[in-house]
Amino acid sequence: MIDPRAIVSPGARLHESVAVGPFSIIDEDVEIGAGTVVGPHVVIRGPTVIGEENRIFQFASLGEAPQDKKYAGEPTRLVLGDRNTIREFVTINRGTVQDRGETTIGDDNWIMAYVHIAHDCVIGNQTILANAVTLAGHVVVDDWAILGGFSGAHQFCHIGAHAFLGMQVAAARDVPAYLIVTGNPPEPRGVNQEGLRRRGFDATQIRNIREAYKVVYRQQLRLEEALAELERRLPEQPELGLFVDSLKRSERGILR
Repeated sequence: MIDPRAIVSPGARLHESVAVGPFSIIDEDVEIGAGTVVGPHVVIRGPTVIGEENRIFQFASLGEAPQDKKYAGEPTRLVLGDRNTIREFVTINRGTVQDRGETTIGDDNWIMAYVHIAHDCVIGNQTILANAVTLAGHVVVDDWAILGGFSGAHQFCHIGAHAFLGMQVAAARDVPAYLIVTGNPPEPRGVNQEGLRRRGFDATQIRNIREAYKVVYRQQLRLEEALAELERRLPEQPELGLFVDSLKRSERGILR
């Protein structure tokens, strides 16, 4: 399953079912789980842990040293979950000791060509990062978020669950859960209703989320006042929980 033209360090730990294409380089301190396919001309540096049934296309670079001037060779790492698709020319760097020491990618993500995921980023599950998405260091992208082509996020930004960023959006502040954001400069445009329908939210839940959006973005309330109103609704509308949590945990301020 390993092409004889590939270079695999004796210190790497690959499940017997892993396939490695020609001219790929796999460093020591790399662990790859069952069923993962590594295409040709891929470079994987360690320490890196890659789970099961991932598909890594040609010319991707995973686990390389972070692009951070403070990095001094510390043994930080990259952890990649299961069933991710990593397309051509994707670059994902390891973490730094100034933060978590780890860049983390969850499960079932679709990461398209030329995406860059910088040091200490945390990507959840079931996300889509379209072509040439660029994430600076320390960015968090929650489950089911979709980032359109050529979009990006500033350091320490948080993109909430089920959010949708349109093409070329440059997020310099946190994007709460459920939002659609488009334009440059970016502006909130409403709730990602179609995405929520596809993921099983019913009409009542979507209506409640839309009304919650209006409380924050249409009623001219201070954020503290809007949060108080949404928390009052939470017991009967638990679907607002992700939205409320994303508002409360914001450290850079929300896009508003």
